[in-house]
Amino acid sequence: MQVYQAPLRDMRFILNDVINAAEYTSMPGFEDVTPDLTDAILEEAARFVTERLLPLNASGDEEGCVLENGQVRTPKGFKEAYAAFAEGGWTAMGSDPNYGGQGLPAVLGKYVEEMICSTNLSFGLYPGLSHGAYQAIIGHASDELKERYLPRLIDGTWSGTMCLTEAHCGTDLGLLRTRAVPQEDGSYKISGSKIFISAGEHDLTENIIHLVLARLPDAPKGVKGISLFLVPKFLPQEDGTPGERNGVVCSALEHKMGIKASATCQLSFDDATGWLVGEPHKGMRAMFTMMNSERLSVGIQGLGAGEAAYQAAVAYARERLQGRSLSGVKAPDLPADPIIVHPDVRRMLMTMRAYNEGCRALGSWVAKTLDVSKHHPDPEERKKAEDFTALMTPIVKALFTDLGFENANLCVQTYGGHGFIRDHGVEQYVRDSRIAMIYEGTNGVQALDLVGRKMPAHVGRYLRAFFHPALAEIDAALDSDDDLIVDLAQPLSKAFGGLQLSTATIAQKGLKDPEEAGAAATEYLRLFGLVALGVMWLKMARIAGEKLEAGTDDAAFYEAKRVTARFYMERILPQAAGLFAAIRSGKGAMMALEDMQF
Repeated sequence: MQVYQAPLRDMRFILNDVINAAEYTSMPGFEDVTPDLTDAILEEAARFVTERLLPLNASGDEEGCVLENGQVRTPKGFKEAYAAFAEGGWTAMGSDPNYGGQGLPAVLGKYVEEMICSTNLSFGLYPGLSHGAYQAIIGHASDELKERYLPRLIDGTWSGTMCLTEAHCGTDLGLLRTRAVPQEDGSYKISGSKIFISAGEHDLTENIIHLVLARLPDAPKGVKGISLFLVPKFLPQEDGTPGERNGVVCSALEHKMGIKASATCQLSFDDATGWLVGEPHKGMRAMFTMMNSERLSVGIQGLGAGEAAYQAAVAYARERLQGRSLSGVKAPDLPADPIIVHPDVRRMLMTMRAYNEGCRALGSWVAKTLDVSKHHPDPEERKKAEDFTALMTPIVKALFTDLGFENANLCVQTYGGHGFIRDHGVEQYVRDSRIAMIYEGTNGVQALDLVGRKMPAHVGRYLRAFFHPALAEIDAALDSDDDLIVDLAQPLSKAFGGLQLSTATIAQKGLKDPEEAGAAATEYLRLFGLVALGVMWLKMARIAGEKLEAGTDDAAFYEAKRVTARFYMERILPQAAGLFAAIRSGKGAMMALEDMQF
């Protein structure tokens, strides 16, 4: 049986103490974002996902989606759950109030996304894709398209997709063949086929709005010739209600290892009517608005899966009796001790806990800077926040999904043979979380983005957005009167130095040979991510110590923070040394074999 309790205490700690959410009230549009409001939102979200989404997770996986005569039926209970979700206003949280949105901070939206993904990752893809479509439309579409489509996307009566991939091209979108032919009335006729389209067809909403990459007749070759088009499933009538069926149909459902309750579709566009979003041949710019939003959300999917896996593993470890403690019997009234007493089980549980809480803190920092980049009154502060989010987006996407999958596997390992079978539901976490490392740009692509685009951008300006505050936190900790904080800062300082040296090494070698940067990219992203998590753990341990020194009724929570921070620095951060050595080794052994030798 799958279990879940929303980590509200940890979310409040990060929100109020670590990223200082009180600063939100000084930004235009966020004046009413008080602790009372955020608490109410988080508590209601926790109630909804526990009562409505968690019970559908295993059954949705078992039943899956069904395609009949071009129509997709979602699993039992999904339609009713989605209706309640939309009615509760959850689809409108982070959207513009001018179109019916609530205008709430991104960080709150990410916490709700995490809860959704912990309880039902498949369900979360439907509103998640819609919000991505919202981002692209509000950022690039004409006022007419915004007025017609945004209110219904925001209130959840319509949903959205992103249609990029074709059978012959995945990441290399310059190869796509879908065509768009201009019409006299200003519309376009779209023809072509797309695959791997999440939420491409379903029965949850009245209409589905597809954002489709296609080529105009005069388009130049490659990615410079791609345009973006808005193609609705049903053409809206004058009163805005869905009218005539457009020329887009679902030709097949993908047969997947996980997220089976999410409809992943093959779509066929046959002279479908669409409208240009943004400028001709500039579709990648508009689509990346959607993709960057989705990449942060996919990172949160990894965190959500990792949290669910951790909670399941802890629940099982407390109840499963197996062997006796190496230090002596701990449960003399039972035939064996619970497995939570064993060091290796503790290793797995502590690893999962350290990853989850570190990622939650880092993700919150990134989400807050995303809000600052859009709402802060000072242009300089907005620019610094933009630099930080640009740098951290590939790290959040790749690191969080890597660690979420690792946590899912650790959960199965904690269960042993009972985890490998379906009865307990934890093998689903492995299958569901695996896709997050692939879609929205594989994690290898994220690493290439980090070293190839973000690292050298503006002569290292993006890097300074992280390096400067990280170094300030470390230096302050080294001078602390708190002995634990000093002990935590010392290994982190060495790892940070390794990150700096790795940055210089890649920059130097990469100028002469791009393959050198490519060979180091994945290790560099993991090294960067581990250091970033370390900075968050150092900060959380420092704040927890301050709370304990001041006196608190919640001492156990803060003590656990400091213990987990110590575990992270002593047992996880040492991976940084190996990553640094791998980066320094260069591309030699990796690229030495001829293709035919593999």
